[in-house]
Amino acid sequence: MNPALILDPMEIKDNTFARQFETTFNGELVTVEYSFQEKKIFLTRINGTEDDVFITDLLKNIMEIAYERKLKVVPIFPKVAAFMRKHSIYRDLLPPGIRI
Repeated sequence: MNPALILDPMEIKDNTFARQFETTFNGELVTVEYSFQEKKIFLTRINGTEDDVFITDLLKNIMEIAYERKLKVVPIFPKVAAFMRKHSIYRDLLPPGIRI
């Protein structure tokens, strides 16, 4: 866990039935869809906003969840991959052999 990295902690619900993280932004539901395989979480889609600043804060919070759960992160969705490229501090969450 890297609590010093969280700039804006937000309330995120892990909806395991729908396989997505959920939060709200400007009164609208924002989701990050995922799937699991072994100890890896595959982030597959972001729905509900195009606001890059909010998406960055949301993904930082999700990376902290991954640290807490000792998960590796596989960035399938292009915006997640771009986030991982830009924020190299989270590269230790990538599974061995995954390069972005």
